Amino acid sequence: MGIIDKLNKDFESRVRLGIMSILLVNDWVDFTEMKSLLEVTDGNLASHSAGLEKMNYIEVKKEFVGKKPKTSYRVTNVGRIAFKEHLNFLEKLIKSK
Repeated sequence: MGIIDKLNKDFESRVRLGIMSILLVNDWVDFTEMKSLLEVTDGNLASHSAGLEKMNYIEVKKEFVGKKPKTSYRVTNVGRIAFKEHLNFLEKLIKSK
């Protein structure tokens, strides 16, 4: 099994890479800010975040602020470990000859 086989397929999408990268350095990030940072559509962000939540990589919090719904995200410990391993394998792949 080569290094490339160790890359986590759950993070192959640029949107998922972006979500995880943003959440790794922030506590909670709300939907509107995440959408703006990644420059993606509502549906694109919703589907990718749902996939990451299903894998227990991120936590999704839905609440009301006044009468407006607010969705926020944060990385879980499982997600932090999995994403850091993915980045380590990427680094090894880049450095391999």
